[in-house]
Amino acid sequence: MSQATIPWIEPVPEKRVAMRRKALLVLFGGGLTALIVGCVMLGVFRALPDQVGTIVFILAGVLPILGGLGLIPLGLLNGSVVLTTLGFAQIGIGALVGGLLKATPIDPLVVGVLLLVIGPIAAGLAMLTAAGVIVAFKQVVQLLLMRWTALILFCGGIVSIILLVWAHAFVFRYVAQLANDTTLNTSATTTFGGDLTIAELSTRFSGNWRPVAFVLWPLQFGLIRDLIAMGGVIGFISIIPLYTIWWERKVAGRIQSRLGPMRVGGWHGWAQSFADGMKLICKEDFVPPEGDGTLFRLAPYLAFVPAICAFIALPFATTYVFRDLDVALLFILAMLGIEVLGVIIAGWASNNKWSVYGAMREACQMVSYEIPMGMALLVPVMTAGALRLTDIAKLQQDGFGSWLAWNNPFCLIAFFCYYTASLASCKRAPFDLPESESELVAGFHTEYSGFRWSLFFFAEYAAMFAVSGLAVILFLGAWYGPLPLSWAPAGNDIASAVVRGLLFDGPILFILKCGLLLYVQIWIRWTLPRIRIDQVLYACIQVLLPLTMLVVLGSTFWLLFDNSAHPAFESFAKVVRGLLSLVGVVISIAIAGFIIFGFVNRRRLVGTLAIEHFPGS
Repeated sequence: MSQATIPWIEPVPEKRVAMRRKALLVLFGGGLTALIVGCVMLGVFRALPDQVGTIVFILAGVLPILGGLGLIPLGLLNGSVVLTTLGFAQIGIGALVGGLLKATPIDPLVVGVLLLVIGPIAAGLAMLTAAGVIVAFKQVVQLLLMRWTALILFCGGIVSIILLVWAHAFVFRYVAQLANDTTLNTSATTTFGGDLTIAELSTRFSGNWRPVAFVLWPLQFGLIRDLIAMGGVIGFISIIPLYTIWWERKVAGRIQSRLGPMRVGGWHGWAQSFADGMKLICKEDFVPPEGDGTLFRLAPYLAFVPAICAFIALPFATTYVFRDLDVALLFILAMLGIEVLGVIIAGWASNNKWSVYGAMREACQMVSYEIPMGMALLVPVMTAGALRLTDIAKLQQDGFGSWLAWNNPFCLIAFFCYYTASLASCKRAPFDLPESESELVAGFHTEYSGFRWSLFFFAEYAAMFAVSGLAVILFLGAWYGPLPLSWAPAGNDIASAVVRGLLFDGPILFILKCGLLLYVQIWIRWTLPRIRIDQVLYACIQVLLPLTMLVVLGSTFWLLFDNSAHPAFESFAKVVRGLLSLVGVVISIAIAGFIIFGFVNRRRLVGTLAIEHFPGS
């Protein structure tokens, strides 16, 4: 990198060519070797079924221990921490595998196939793929620089995650059906309490299909299913910051009459987030010598992990939810509230007065705005009569007019109160006092750098999506479209499923609504100036809190009289709902108009950096 960007350092192309050759040799050689090992071990297991236990014990238990015993002295003699750690890791893995084989009645064939067949084949394919990318580097770069690559990659990533979630749910249901099949499932159980054994699954998947039995066997355990589903959640959370960071920089540039990122990746600098991530990973992991090192290292994870946990109970559609909890709303609010602990600890552990000021501002701001935010959410909860988010969403499946934001005036006011409080909860402008770079250098994360610094922003963008998701579920129709679900095609073919997913019901609609609210948060940040801390607390204690109290009280009386026992008020409520729905239609048309206007004039700006000027600018 330095040779490419620093002009006074003479480039050495011979070194680059040599390093490229070494990398290709390692990747191709290692990949082919791993594939050969996996295929050979599969053949050995088929040819010597009676000796599988001994073979697996020697190869997966004894040999790693012997290799580790050889690496540890070598690492100590050369002063290599990597070799020493690798040696201890090999000893631990070998002891664990050997203990499982000897101390438990687990089938050695299961361990052998997972460790000596599937593992090497997967690693070999990954290494060969990396080698292919290096060989075809120029072609890959040209592909990435194409005009629509960014949009295809982003939409493809979202759709792929949705399809993977659907595929996992389908496989999990199939395994449950196998467990309930009395002709297949006998009284035999596995060591870990599973109903299905490898022998039972092998009766259904025999011959060349027997490896399927080893793949399906671990999926009967709830822990394994949860880990796979959590992988999908983390994958989606990783996409949100990557896209939102680039999006925010582009929106900021647009508002400030400049272009924003334009170089990295080609089309509008779409790969800027990846470049920033590589830069942060390579930066020095600095820990203040006078600070509390343990708490300093712990703080970013205390901020990031609760943001991930919030997605555990956040449904993206009727079946696209990790845990459909009865108290899902309370769980999400509790997880988002824990994030403040990470900020406070980060400021305190930095032993820096600017960091402590920022942390104390966050504590004061977060605790204050949690009250009106929670009270605003009481309004849709009382209207729906449930805390389960999927139950609240089902009440809004009859089209645009059934969305809770148009149910009564107090629901609409509660939506704006909640959204305002959520900006303060996520430390977004004009409530970004914990960072406040114009006063506190960088606030609570002044002393942070590299990967730990990035975790705070990953947590912030994940929390932005989570609070937007709550707003969508509780006020804006959840994952249902503006058309009534009863109008959706009822067929099971692919065309009907696509129409339902794009127009009536599905996670894509939910993500699009959340994206719109995310854009509004970005728009507000780069439009409104930062207010003072006393103004922040004044807005909460003397404006927002009394307003939400009045809204909750008004909603209570509205629900009390909006029933058949009071026909006059019930008729009045229907008229008000119709008017509010009309207001919502006007707002939606205005938003669509702004989007179309922005797309048509996407090359026009004001100022000296404009490619094309707005008329009259």
